[in-house]
Amino acid sequence: MESTAPQLIHWTENGEPRSARWRSESGMPPPKRVVIADDTTNADTAYRLACEGTALLWRGDYQNAKQLLQALARRADHKGGGKQRKAKAAKTPATPTEAFHLHRQAQSQRGRTLAMLLILFDADYTIPLRRAPDVKVACNEAYGKGEQPFIASLRELLGLIGAHEWRRNGVMIPALGERIHPHYGVFSPVRGEYVALVNDTPLPPKTQLAFDIGVGTGVLSAVLAKRGVPRVVATDQDPRALSCAKENLALLGVNHQVELVKADLFPEGRAALVVCNPPWVPARPSSPIEYAVYDPDSAMLRGFLAGLKDHLLPGGEGWLILSDLAEHLGLRPRAQLLEWIANNGLRVIDRHDVRPVHGKATDATDPLHAARAAEVTSLWRLAISA
Repeated sequence: MESTAPQLIHWTENGEPRSARWRSESGMPPPKRVVIADDTTNADTAYRLACEGTALLWRGDYQNAKQLLQALARRADHKGGGKQRKAKAAKTPATPTEAFHLHRQAQSQRGRTLAMLLILFDADYTIPLRRAPDVKVACNEAYGKGEQPFIASLRELLGLIGAHEWRRNGVMIPALGERIHPHYGVFSPVRGEYVALVNDTPLPPKTQLAFDIGVGTGVLSAVLAKRGVPRVVATDQDPRALSCAKENLALLGVNHQVELVKADLFPEGRAALVVCNPPWVPARPSSPIEYAVYDPDSAMLRGFLAGLKDHLLPGGEGWLILSDLAEHLGLRPRAQLLEWIANNGLRVIDRHDVRPVHGKATDATDPLHAARAAEVTSLWRLAISA
């Protein structure tokens, strides 16, 4: 049986061995080597230690720690850029698939390096450093109630603070005319084009019940409810997503129309409309939080297509919202998707396409620019084959 005991991080300070609980939302194990760092620590020295896998437990001013992290990021980006230029000069240009894997490898290495700057938290989420901000609300939203002191990376804390601001301010959804408030660890609906597809596609006749598979923030359930679907059953496996959706649906005044169910893909029964927006890229996540973006071996996509026939009413439709980015990266050919659709007793009624409007689609410096520039997001209208 797998142990649930908390992981500990160990270090020596003032000649005495010490330890504390280790916390990492990315699933990174506690560093084995830890040194004390403070305002006198040189950025070049800190970067060298971080690259070697030695963590730096910060004991100086909090704002200086943020500046050091920025200095580490600049060094990581400069070194990475240099390596990429040398690689391009040394060999022929990478295929899109190679470019994708090299990019993810570089991002993973960068993340590990920057995660080596650590800070200590008290049990109530107070940070015992000079000029440290009050992060209790942000930590409670992400971690739950504090129980004991722990150590985490400063980079993770900044992510928590950023997520708190997203949650507080919300994301404007034109299709709703309202804001959606994403929680920490729940994918934010910043790609508004897929929401517009669900809002604009004609509903199947007499749709009294719809299923929303993988509810996330609740944005698609809210769109369906606002469009007049009397009842929506929305599922998710992630407690954070279910909590997030519950809050958003209540704020939007449609919680009486939407039932939230913790389930792997489908709820019980059949519906006239079944909507699913699975992660678009068939690759292995490097951390639990990436499961909203990466779908290993297209597992959720294949699961949706395999179960759809058994959860549609006669004449009903399945709406699959999917980007073709994976096709442009060479990770999943279009023929494979069409084969999965046909092999599961389904047919394509229609497809509605839209081009993305996010910044990366026009950023020529992005390593994946060619694929992103060609990307199309589609809503596939699927029905049971005759």
